[in-house]
Amino acid sequence: MSTVAASPTSPSPAPLLSIALLAFDDMEALDFAGPFEVFTTASRVFARMLASQNAEHCSNTASTRPLFGVTCVARTLAPVQARAGLRVLPDADFAAPLAADLLLVPGGVVNRAIACPDTLAWVQRMHAASRVTASVCTGAFILAAAGVLTDEPVTTHWEDQADLQQQFPRLRVQSGVRWVEAGAGAGAGERAPARIITSAGISAGMDMSLRLVATMADPNMRALGLSGQALAERTALQMETTWTQQAPQPPV
Repeated sequence: MSTVAASPTSPSPAPLLSIALLAFDDMEALDFAGPFEVFTTASRVFARMLASQNAEHCSNTASTRPLFGVTCVARTLAPVQARAGLRVLPDADFAAPLAADLLLVPGGVVNRAIACPDTLAWVQRMHAASRVTASVCTGAFILAAAGVLTDEPVTTHWEDQADLQQQFPRLRVQSGVRWVEAGAGAGAGERAPARIITSAGISAGMDMSLRLVATMADPNMRALGLSGQALAERTALQMETTWTQQAPQPPV
C-alpha cells in the first residue's frame, strides 16, 4: 500500500490510505471540495467508530493513524483559482515525490489543463503508481488526454457526454448513471475498488467518493469487524447528504 511520505518533523502519523487531489485553474469548486469533504469526514467518522469500539471492548489495539490523507497537488505552489473565483492553496507541486492510493481529478473548464504537458505527464505518472484513479465531471477529458482512459466505459456531466464521445471515439460513454467503474474490482460489490472510476457532474462526484470510501476502506473496516459500506453510510449521514447509490455494474 502506498502512502504520502510524512515529513520527519511532522507530528501527524501517515494515513492508512493516501489521496492525491489535482487542482488547476478553472476547476469546478465542488468537484474539488466535495470529494475533499467526503474523505476528510470519513476519516473523522472512522476515528469515532474506532474509539467507540475500543471503549466497548476495553481495548486500544487498533491503529491511531488517520484513515484518509488528502494532498492537494497543483503544477506550482501558487494559488489556484477555481471557477467563480474561489482560491485554493496547494499542499504540493508536481515535483513533489508523492505516491498515492487514489488519484482524483476534478472537472471544470479543462482546456488549459489538457493543453499543459506537465499536467498530463503528472497524471500519467500518478496513475501508474496508484491503486485507483478517479475523475469528477469533465475530469474525464483530462484522463483521456493523458492516455489513462482509452476504450473503457466512462461517464461525465450530461452536457459534455457527446463532446467526450466525439473527441475520444474509442471510449464507451455512458449516460443516466452517477458513476462508472472499469478495470479490476469493477462489479465486485462493496469489497474491491475498481481500477478506474469516473463520475457525472458535481454532486455525483460526492456519490462516487462515498462509493470509494466503501470500497477502499473495506479491508481496514473488516479488520475491526465492520464494513466500508457502513462507514460510507455514516459519512453521508454526518454530512447530511443523501447518498445516491446504484447497483454494481458488470465487470468490463
